[in-house]
Amino acid sequence: MNIPAGTTMKPRYIAANLIAGASVAGLMLPEAVAYAGIAGLAPGRAIVAALAGCAAYAVFGRSRFAIVAPTSSSAAILAAALATLPGSPAERGVMATMMVAIVGALFALVAAFRLGSLSAFIARPVLRGFAFGLAINIIIRQLPNLLGLKLASSSTLALLAEIVANLGRANLASVAIGAVALAVLLGLRAGTRLPAALIALLLGVAASRLIDLPGLGVASVGPIGSDLSSWAVPHFSFARWSRLAQLAVPLTLILFAESWGTVRTLALRHGDSLSADREFGALAGANLLSALVQGMPVGAGFSAASANEAAGATSRLAAAAAILVLAAAALLAGPAIAALPAPLLAAVVIAALTHALSPAPLSRLFRIDRDQWIALAAAAGVILFGVLDGMLIAVLLSIGALLNRLAHPMVSELGCLGDSRDFVDLSRHPEALAAPGIAIFRPNAPLFFANAEQSLGTIATRIFARRGDTDVVLSLEETDDLDSTAVEAIAEFEKQLNAKGLSLHLARAHDRARDVLAAAGMDRLARGASFSVADAVSVVEAGRRGEIPG
Repeated sequence: MNIPAGTTMKPRYIAANLIAGASVAGLMLPEAVAYAGIAGLAPGRAIVAALAGCAAYAVFGRSRFAIVAPTSSSAAILAAALATLPGSPAERGVMATMMVAIVGALFALVAAFRLGSLSAFIARPVLRGFAFGLAINIIIRQLPNLLGLKLASSSTLALLAEIVANLGRANLASVAIGAVALAVLLGLRAGTRLPAALIALLLGVAASRLIDLPGLGVASVGPIGSDLSSWAVPHFSFARWSRLAQLAVPLTLILFAESWGTVRTLALRHGDSLSADREFGALAGANLLSALVQGMPVGAGFSAASANEAAGATSRLAAAAAILVLAAAALLAGPAIAALPAPLLAAVVIAALTHALSPAPLSRLFRIDRDQWIALAAAAGVILFGVLDGMLIAVLLSIGALLNRLAHPMVSELGCLGDSRDFVDLSRHPEALAAPGIAIFRPNAPLFFANAEQSLGTIATRIFARRGDTDVVLSLEETDDLDSTAVEAIAEFEKQLNAKGLSLHLARAHDRARDVLAAAGMDRLARGASFSVADAVSVVEAGRRGEIPG
């Protein structure tokens, strides 16, 4: 829903956003620690990246729910990229910083050249399936931490199979902590507006003080100190810079897909409007600032944004509050955070994503029988092939479905409704009457190179299969322009009709279509084209009576 103008500064809205920010900070902290571990970097780098990302996005971004911080997918890709690069841990840390800077530069190029329109190729059903599959993907990847298992599978399905095979080895203390944490998180979220994640973290700190968790085999977060050094552009060879740029491209693509999928999904849910170019400009600033403080790649992660939404955020004030709480926690509670149990962190991430598992957005597509398989393909693609490949597969399927519909359009035969001038599909309106001796057809998609011959061939077959018609009216209301293939197909169609003693007339012809017909030497069709089907029928009937239409 849109918040009425002027209400966001009222005390109750300010309070709601401050509470939401505190709650989200309770999620951002464990997520940052977890994602730094995935990337093989110090937790401090993820924390400063979250602070920088949120600060930059609060200034330049427009989504009121987005939390721009390290994400699980980008952390995994960064880890894979760094693994291919030779060097000491310190050198790999420097290369990670440079990759973040390159990511920021690539996003800046996307925004500068206004390439945000490319996001239009990600259809809404794709976004809904993406969100559903991404939630499942992240939850599965958190299960080993919840169960106290150390597993090595990279793909989601292989990891799930490994989890099932090793359930007997699960650490009961880890399972108990994770289960209790989930119950607390979900219970507080369902019944109160309290910052559930923050409360769960405080309970985790208390448990780590009262119970010997390491003695029970429960893993802890460990020190959050960073390995930051003075910032300077390294003197890499051209080959090294080229390699870093190559590795930064998939990192940019994954952040592009995940961030746009997140902010667009939430914007659609609440009726908000966004500019893709501005969002990518904001991501550019966030990653450049993150590089400046030697942080990790940042994007609008789905779990944090969903938690922000669920906590009641109504503006970017919630993200600003989250920055303050996260900074205070990192500065003042470092030792306590280091002792937090890892299953608790997993529970926090999983709880933030549970409401994203609602099947309602997908079931609605089944009810209207539109695009449901594309949405399921997006969800399955994310789960089976990872976030980036899954999104690319879903986008290709979306474009393929569009091309298939355009290449095989329905063709309607039209008739008149009573004494009106309205012509409708005879198969859908049996009360409509066909004009005597006049066959009126309408291709229900623009005519272009992929469908013109087939559509006009279908019409010709239907006309030639019956007798009694002397004139054919072709409605071009769906076609605002004609390519050369469509022009040639219309010319061939007219010749076919003339050979059978039939005359072709055009209706609902747009000006650009008339212009190209005239330029192609088809002056009779261009000059005689009517602006409505009723006018075309009147011209045919007047011609039969020997009248000259006025």
